[in-house]
Amino acid sequence: MKRILQISLFSLLCLPTVAQTEHNFEVSKYLDIFNSLYRDLDLYYVDTLNAKENVGNALLYMLDQLDPYTAYYSPDQKADLEQLTTGKYAGIGSPIRYKKSEKRCVFDGPYGGMPAQQAGVRSGDVILRINGKDVGTAEPSEQNTYTTGITRQLRGDAGTTFELTVKRPGHAKPISMKITRANIERPVLELSKMLNDSVGYIALSGFTENTSRNVRMALAELKKQGAKNLVLDLRHNPGGLLTEAVNLVNLFIPKNKEVVSTRGKTKEATRIYKTQEEPFDLQIPIVVLVNNNTASSAEITSGALQDYDRAVIVGLRTYGKGLVQQTRPLPYDAAFKLTTSKYFIPSGRCIQAYDFKNRNEDGMPSHLPDSLCKTFYTTTGRPVKDGGGITPDIAVKLDSMSNIQRYLITSDVLFDFCVDFYQHHPTIAPPSVFKLSDADFERFVEWVKKSDFTYDVQSQRVLKLLREVAAAEGYSDEVNDELKAIEEKMKPNLERDLRHWRSDITKIIETEIVNNFYHEQGLAEYSLRQNPYIEKALEILGNTEEYHRILKK
Repeated sequence: MKRILQISLFSLLCLPTVAQTEHNFEVSKYLDIFNSLYRDLDLYYVDTLNAKENVGNALLYMLDQLDPYTAYYSPDQKADLEQLTTGKYAGIGSPIRYKKSEKRCVFDGPYGGMPAQQAGVRSGDVILRINGKDVGTAEPSEQNTYTTGITRQLRGDAGTTFELTVKRPGHAKPISMKITRANIERPVLELSKMLNDSVGYIALSGFTENTSRNVRMALAELKKQGAKNLVLDLRHNPGGLLTEAVNLVNLFIPKNKEVVSTRGKTKEATRIYKTQEEPFDLQIPIVVLVNNNTASSAEITSGALQDYDRAVIVGLRTYGKGLVQQTRPLPYDAAFKLTTSKYFIPSGRCIQAYDFKNRNEDGMPSHLPDSLCKTFYTTTGRPVKDGGGITPDIAVKLDSMSNIQRYLITSDVLFDFCVDFYQHHPTIAPPSVFKLSDADFERFVEWVKKSDFTYDVQSQRVLKLLREVAAAEGYSDEVNDELKAIEEKMKPNLERDLRHWRSDITKIIETEIVNNFYHEQGLAEYSLRQNPYIEKALEILGNTEEYHRILKK
């Protein structure tokens, strides 16, 4: 019996080794098959193969089956990887966009205080030449490759100077200017101000080096101005440095508390991150604003503060990016970024929302249904669910966006109108009070009517589907007249729709105009106006009893 137990124990101990050996053999086998297949293709295929393109496509397809964050970077994409991992790059500090009517790229909202804006670049400037060389044109089908190429030409080593020639709307002759590239790192502390006599507001657009220190300084200044409550705005915050998220949470919770842990296959991928310093303020009531675009480190921050019942989370369920990446070098100066572990916050919840391994029938990643979500508990015993992202304590219901609004936001017609507005207005009122006049809205309506702007009306698509279903089920003759009558009543009317959605469209126009005049900080100030998130935050912080009831304190 003892001998049998010894043999059984030996077999169990050997199982991982045997399994690993079999796994290694499978890897070697299929790599050999791939190498042999490509070698014979290259030797015998009727046409000459492009190794960079074919093998590159094979790599991209393989990685696409894993998750969207595991990616291959060829040698000429190394700068893109560095920007992604550090948030820094050398260039001129302005987004560009492809403009169909020009078949060229135009500048779209140069960042305030950056080389492009300082040199005089404006939104709508059409890029003609870089260092005297025409950048050429591209058809709409080629716009992605073309835009990427222009972006790379605008970037370069910090301190290098080049000549830029643009065509500016309203100017007969091209304009040339000298621009010196610089290291571009946009400030992530977008805005810090008092919302009223007792509530301070801090908006963060990311988590980069010194973010927590800057928040501490901003909060200290707000407290000098009378802040007894804090609204921390993490909406549209994609995250960044994990350590900065830990340090920011440390401002509000005691030392030596777990903020987040990572769990992966290897020892180095598994780690617990705890607060290291004495907190800055353990008492100030906090509301954290989040939405669907709050991700990664921003989710760690909001989730940890929720798990410790240190803040009320307000808004929409966050994105659910709980996968941790690491970069690794490859031969010939290539590299790749791979997912190595997952984030878990103090209650034990995993932030990750989507399962990229077990996909749906359509190939899309699956989202854990609410019925399968597990329940965890905060420090005061409040139940919280996993399943991805951070579910707010108080949800903010937003009005749905009409189709005409969606089409306007991405259209050249709205962009061109705001560029024209900028050309004809030397200044505008501050962001906190700027309003589009009635006359300017009427001018916008006429501007759109004269353009080639088109939009898809959702009701028309539903009506078309209903007609097809009725035909398939044999009801065409019975409902044909009724459907025709409905179709006539629901026929798209551009001017009517512009006026019907005037209030929402006006906000879109004002947002674009404010960005052109006041850049990111002005945009952050404008966004505070008639904002349901802000209104809800002020309501909660204005009622101490309700605030503590939510947190069960």
